[in-house]
Amino acid sequence: MLHFVPFSALSILALVVCFLLVCVFEFVNGFHDTANAVATVIYTNSLKPRTAVIWSGLMNFVGVILGGISVAYGLVELLPADVLSPPNGDPAVPMLMALFGTALAWNLFTWWFGIPNSSSHCVIGALIGVAIGDALLHTRDLGNSVDWSQIWKVLRALAISPILGLVGAGGLYFILKHLVKDPDLYSPPKGDKPPHGWVRGLLILTCTGVSFSHGSNDGQKSIGLIMLTIIGILPATFALNPGAAPDVSHVAERAAIVAPLLDRYDHDGLRGEALAAAGRLQQTKPDAVVPSQLRADIYEVVAGLKAVAANPAASAEEKKVAKSIGSQFRPTVEYAPWWVRLLSALCLGIGTMVGYKRIVHTLGEKIGNTHLTPAQGASAELVGAGLIATAGYTGLPVSTTHIITAGIAGTMLGSGSGINRGMLVKIALAWIFTLPVTIAIATGLFYVLSM
Repeated sequence: MLHFVPFSALSILALVVCFLLVCVFEFVNGFHDTANAVATVIYTNSLKPRTAVIWSGLMNFVGVILGGISVAYGLVELLPADVLSPPNGDPAVPMLMALFGTALAWNLFTWWFGIPNSSSHCVIGALIGVAIGDALLHTRDLGNSVDWSQIWKVLRALAISPILGLVGAGGLYFILKHLVKDPDLYSPPKGDKPPHGWVRGLLILTCTGVSFSHGSNDGQKSIGLIMLTIIGILPATFALNPGAAPDVSHVAERAAIVAPLLDRYDHDGLRGEALAAAGRLQQTKPDAVVPSQLRADIYEVVAGLKAVAANPAASAEEKKVAKSIGSQFRPTVEYAPWWVRLLSALCLGIGTMVGYKRIVHTLGEKIGNTHLTPAQGASAELVGAGLIATAGYTGLPVSTTHIITAGIAGTMLGSGSGINRGMLVKIALAWIFTLPVTIAIATGLFYVLSM
């Protein structure tokens, strides 16, 4: 049978507040990032603003529903295993308050000033801050407490994707200009007149692609955060995947297989935590499981197995075993009920329908020295949609804002119209300061709230 771990009424209240905060964060994410998809169709008069944002909201909704959860748990795994799997509500509260408080504050700050900023950046910075705060709280070495390999993987994707957007969109625009001679593609809108047939259809199509891919990538981030919250509120119900009962019955034998690997290659790296967790898992009895403890032990072992797989001293066969058992453990703790996907989709979709005007104005008029043309918008969005969708299905969180903004800048350079250096400096400064600011705030909040 399952064992329940009691926690205080204050913890329940705080976690319910956190649950509301994550919904607000995804709502803000929606209206903060809407402009990336609708700026082109609005500024070219292809769609009326209200129609554009409603359509974008619907496509964001569909993107969340049809997207996976690899990005969700790719982000979640930035946290140390013990923070990721609190045994009751109390440790979850400072983690979630630090996450949502930091990300929401920076998102709203940049939105107020009309600066395109990445919600992904905010969340990643806050997650790193919580991990560092946990290391400081427990006087741990940062090298062992924080999964730096996962952090560098995420940061590389964030850093490389805007460059790909800049070069890809600029290159596509260059190709279009030499192959397609329709003047409507390269002329700013005249009054309220929409572009003619196929140009308008192309812009609506690229708007649809960016909206869908944004939902499939960014929507997953809130799925991961919602799961952390409900696991904190009801660990006995949600700590383990209810559909993974067969996996639970095989936990002990899998732990017995990997224990020697952890002892040989990762004992020093994780101070014996993964090895100790494997020992507890070997004693697991399916009819007497404490969900939160089992979840914590599985995450400790998975973290240890990742270190084994990356250890150059391990043989190819040992690395293969480590990866295989790790992938078998994951479905037990990495899942999302249908209603969590639906809630994330609704928050993102509804948020997409409001608050878009500030960022649209920046993207449409302030990045370049001239107004956005259909060819520029279509090039930026087509390349952006492809990059975001690819990242979403490979488990890498990327920034829709960074990719589309860089793409528009690339087309401005490609057209020879030039870029507005003052605005790009503001955007670049926001990009540069987002990580250090959110890391610092989240570290401080988590440390103070945990004491």
